[in-house]
Amino acid sequence: MKAVYQGGEGEIIEKKSRFIATVRPVESEEAAVAFIAEMKKKYWDAKHNCSAFVIGDNQELSRCSDDGEPSQTAGRPMLDVLLREGLHNVAVVVTRYFGGTLLGTGGLVRAYQKSVQEGLANSVIIEKKPGKILHIQTDYNGLGKIQYILAQQEIATVGVDYTESVTIHAMVPSTRDKELTEAITEGTGGSACFSWDKEVDFAMIDKEIKIFEKGC
Repeated sequence: MKAVYQGGEGEIIEKKSRFIATVRPVESEEAAVAFIAEMKKKYWDAKHNCSAFVIGDNQELSRCSDDGEPSQTAGRPMLDVLLREGLHNVAVVVTRYFGGTLLGTGGLVRAYQKSVQEGLANSVIIEKKPGKILHIQTDYNGLGKIQYILAQQEIATVGVDYTESVTIHAMVPSTRDKELTEAITEGTGGSACFSWDKEVDFAMIDKEIKIFEKGC
C-alpha cells in the first residue's frame, strides 16, 4: 500500500497563474476536511483552493472539489493523479492565483494535474507492507546461522538482545512467516524458539524500518 509519510509542496506557473500544491497525509475524512479548511485560511486571498483526497486501505472514500473552477477541470483531475499513483490516506489542495490569462479547460486540467505531481515529487512516499515482528531465541552457537538465513531471505532485524541466550527481533512480511520459520528450524536443528507480535504495517524509510499500527 503506497502512502505519503511526509507531505510536501510544489509550485508551477502557467501563463502567469500560480498553482501551489500542498500534500498532507490524513487518516480520516475529518482530518482531510480540516486540512482543506486550513489551506483555505492560509491562502484566503487566492482565487481558488481546489482539493482532492483518498481515504482507506482500499481507497474506499474519495472526494474532490473544483472550488469555483469549471466543472471537472480541477478536483477530478487532481483525484485521478492520486488514484493513478495508487496512494492511500492522502489529501492535496492546489491553490491558484489567477494571472489574468484564461487557460481553457484542457489547460486547467493539465495545470492542476502537473501541480499535484510536483507536490508528490516533493513528498516522502512509502510502500507499506503487512507483517509481524518475529522474536527468535537461540543460543550463541545458533546466532551466526540465523543471521545468515535472515540475510539470505532479505529479512531485516529491528533489534537483538544479548543475555544468557540471544533474542533476535525480525520484521517478517506476512507472506513469508511459514517459509522463514521452517528455514530457521532446519538450519538450527530445531534449537531456536519463536514468538510473534501482532500484525502491523511496515516500510523502509532511509534504510530504516518504520512500524505502523494497523490503520495508521
